[in-house]
Amino acid sequence: MSFSLKQMAVFDAVAQFGSVSLAAEHLAMTQSAASMALAQLEQQLGHPLFERSGRRLILNAWGYWLRPRAKRLLHDATQIEQGFQGRHLLSGLLRMGISQTIAEVLLPALVCRLDELYPQLRLEPLVSNSEQVILRLLHHELELGVIEGRCDEPRIKSVHWCDDELVIVVGASHSLATQESVAMHELSALRWVLREPGSGTRETFTSSVSTHINKLNIWREFTHVPTIMALLESGQYASCLPKRIVLPRVKHGQLKILSVDELNISRQFHFVWRKDAGSNPLRDCLIEQAMLLV
Repeated sequence: MSFSLKQMAVFDAVAQFGSVSLAAEHLAMTQSAASMALAQLEQQLGHPLFERSGRRLILNAWGYWLRPRAKRLLHDATQIEQGFQGRHLLSGLLRMGISQTIAEVLLPALVCRLDELYPQLRLEPLVSNSEQVILRLLHHELELGVIEGRCDEPRIKSVHWCDDELVIVVGASHSLATQESVAMHELSALRWVLREPGSGTRETFTSSVSTHINKLNIWREFTHVPTIMALLESGQYASCLPKRIVLPRVKHGQLKILSVDELNISRQFHFVWRKDAGSNPLRDCLIEQAMLLV
């Protein structure tokens, strides 16, 4: 084939930004040069790669087929270039989608380990819920993700990382905070502030309590865990949050974990990536080091 790496880079950038002008800006090219490179690539391949939706360019079926292969080609070219420049082979950017629990509790230690062993590996974390991480992987916006719970999407490969525990938590001044144990029926009367639908925390909690409680009084929903904990401290609400996150406030007497005998909420964290992504030494390196931390 007579296509060039430059043409593949333009194609990948247009797929990422949905715009030739933004792709050109990202690649430090003129818009006309980027347009010409994309047109030449489509002509050489014999197929259009995008459909126009308003002002955006959207990948068509051929574009979706080409995208992961183009990214592997560009990644290998970068590794070759860096190797012959004498740079560490494990260098470059890895875009990773993670949950709030991972970001606050497990990510700092992982970043420190990677900085020590592979200082030229740059990690770009995006904090989002599990549903959004999967979507961004499928749209080629991420190379790796960590989700809370399982993934049934057939285009995604999943590997277990570690286990996590969720707890029922209230403010220290809540009426149930002084009880040694709480019955399930008492939970149904509480005002709940929970993570938003689509988050792994919400999905695990809902699945666990659905067999015991027909309907919860869900008062508010938030994407931001610190907001939920601040509301809990008022003493009016209850929530279900990762034990790793709430423990510092529990130790300082701001929050109280309720003991519910009938309820044991556990889940697993999984690394996820697209099955068609092929090999990626940066991804494999991060997973290997993460496994050593737990």
